[in-house]
Amino acid sequence: QLQLVESGGGLVQPGGSLRLSCAASGVTLDYYAIGWFRQVPGKEREGVSCTGSRGRSTGYADSVKGRFTISRDDAKKTVYLQMNSLKPEDTAVYYCAAGGSSDCVISSAAYDYWGQGTQVTVSF
Repeated sequence: QLQLVESGGGLVQPGGSLRLSCAASGVTLDYYAIGWFRQVPGKEREGVSCTGSRGRSTGYADSVKGRFTISRDDAKKTVYLQMNSLKPEDTAVYYCAAGGSSDCVISSAAYDYWGQGTQVTVSF
């Protein structure tokens, strides 16, 4: 059973940076696509970024393109989301998810396993 645990969230000022980590346990991560999503209370979950199996492809939502970078280290079973130039509107709970498809898809329907989330707050 694949389990995911996010970490790295916190409070940061606008313009600052954070790096989120998504650590997997239970099975090898190589064959899974991994996605990052975020959600604000009262709003729908939003896709942020994804990486296909073994990093074959990556994708980003328009709202984060050029500011966020996804990467993966399959040997460490960890996927990262480097977030730069953070804005107050990036404030949300961030989730990572794993899906059985090898393709990078920024849609929650493509993912079967979810972490518990980590809070990111961008504010002065």
